[in-house]
Amino acid sequence: MEFKVSVTGLAEFNRGLRKLDKEAPKGLRLALNQVTNMLIDKTRPKVPKQTGAAANSLMARSTRTSARVSVGGRKAPYYPWLDFGGRTGRNRSVVRPFYSEGRYLYPTLREIRPQIEAALESKLRDVARNSGLEVD
Repeated sequence: MEFKVSVTGLAEFNRGLRKLDKEAPKGLRLALNQVTNMLIDKTRPKVPKQTGAAANSLMARSTRTSARVSVGGRKAPYYPWLDFGGRTGRNRSVVRPFYSEGRYLYPTLREIRPQIEAALESKLRDVARNSGLEVD
């Protein structure tokens, strides 16, 4: 399961950077990963830890045009159930109340969104400056 945050105009920004410098889009991907890791670092302590696999399954998966938080996977396939609830187990006998907004990731995103937006703006400005652009 992946959660996606999009920035309007990011693809165009990426294409413009690529025209200036072939290496610049790599800096954009790294900047998106750094901002995504802010969300992961704030969310991890909130996830229940019996073995720690669910909390450790939160990973930044960014491209040059998008930033995602990947959760669960082979090591913690139960993460969506842990975060959103529902039924699981033999004959769907294990019940956890369903929260459509989730318990950990989305509430944390809503809580720190202003900091994420500010950090993303700062990182995008840095990438543009490092590519030789003047930024106001």
